[in-house]
Formats: sequence, structure tokens, C-alpha cells
Amino acid sequence: MTLLSRRQALKSTGLLSAGFFLSTSVTRALAQAAAATGPHKLEPLPYAANALEPHFDARTMEIHHDKHHAAYVTNLNKALADYPDLQKLSVEELLKDLNKVPEKIRTAVRNHGGGHYNHTLFWQTLRPEGGSGPEGPLAEALGSLFGDKEEGQKLFLEKCLTLFGSGWVWLSIDSSKKLVLESLPNQDSPLSKGSTPLVGLDLWEHAYYLKFQNRRADYVKAFFPLINWEFIQQRFEKIAG
Repeated sequence: MTLLSRRQALKSTGLLSAGFFLSTSVTRALAQAAAATGPHKLEPLPYAANALEPHFDARTMEIHHDKHHAAYVTNLNKALADYPDLQKLSVEELLKDLNKVPEKIRTAVRNHGGGHYNHTLFWQTLRPEGGSGPEGPLAEALGSLFGDKEEGQKLFLEKCLTLFGSGWVWLSIDSSKKLVLESLPNQDSPLSKGSTPLVGLDLWEHAYYLKFQNRRADYVKAFFPLINWEFIQQRFEKIAG
């Protein structure tokens, strides 16, 4: 390769790289703008899209947040467009009492409201360094539910692998303030059945297929080092009192 052609190649590569980052930022801006038409908003990720690598890859995070989560927000706002009273409610309030939502839009609110709420919580329960682990009352509650850490991860993995199709596996606090491990289909939220989720794992294929393909078990194992235990600890103490 001549010096000139090498320079041309480098220049071309640089332009392509710049174009990639520009298109990514433009896509994100467009997603947020589209989802902003209504009371519910698409918040940015609390970290860079590549911050969770090598566990979760940047491209999946971009698509997951900028396209899938954005679509849930957009469609939730569309469903509520003709209901000004419902627009005043938070997504948590909507999901906690779906019977108050008109039947005409109930399924849309359940699906898209659930998708919005579930993903918003999901991003917050991840962080690049993970965490040192649960402490105090949360550690005691987890010990009562699972035994030790190794057994807890094993049971969580089994729950994920036995969920058929799309859905989430949740560690939630039930109405009696006990920890429960539960799986729910689609974008159903524990809020709709009287529980409050602490942390959940998205098991829709769009959450992992680019990197892990059909290896769901590998995706679940990659999730464990990313769990933001500090956030979950604070959430537990607030909910459980």
C-alpha cells in the first residue's frame, strides 16, 4: 500500500468512525425527541452505552435504549393522548391499578407502560463496576430466600432458563414485605400484582441476541457482575422500611 493510499484509508476510516458516532448521537436525539411528545419521557442512560462492556456490548445497549425503550415511551404517550386525567398519573400509579384505565387502552398501557417502567428500573440497577454485594437487612432477606450467594445465583439462573418466550425475572418485595423471586411474561410489571420490584432481568431476545445469540445462560451470568447493589440496597430500605 502506498503512503497516499494509506492516508486515504486512514482518512476514510476516520470519516466512517465519525459517521458512526454522529449517527448514534443523532439516533439517540431523535429517539428522545419522538418519545417526548406526551407526559412520559425517555431519560438518557445513566452511563455511556459502552460502559458495561465486556459484559453487555455497546451496540445492544444503544438499540435497547434508543429504539426499544423509546418505542415503549412513544406508544404509552399515544395511548394516553385522549385521556388528560390519566396523563397526570405517574407510570407507577397507572400500573398499580390497571382497572382504573379504560378497557380501550388498558392493554396498551399494560404493555407500553410496563415496558417504560421496567426498562427505567433496569438501567438503574446496572453499573460498570457492579457492587460489593448486599448488606444488613437486605443481606439477611436474601439469605432467607436463597441461602448463600452461589445458591442465589443458581436459583436466579434456573428461573431465567425456565421462563418460556419473552418476559422478565424479578426479585421483588411482596405485600407482606418479603422478598420473592418471580417471573412475568412480556412487559408485565410486579406493580400490577401488588409487589414492588427491586431488580429484574430483561429476557426478551433484543436484550442479548447480538452478543449472546441463543445462549441465554451466558447472558444471565454476564448480568451478575453488573448488579448495582448500592442502588438496590437504598431501594430495599426505602420500600421495606
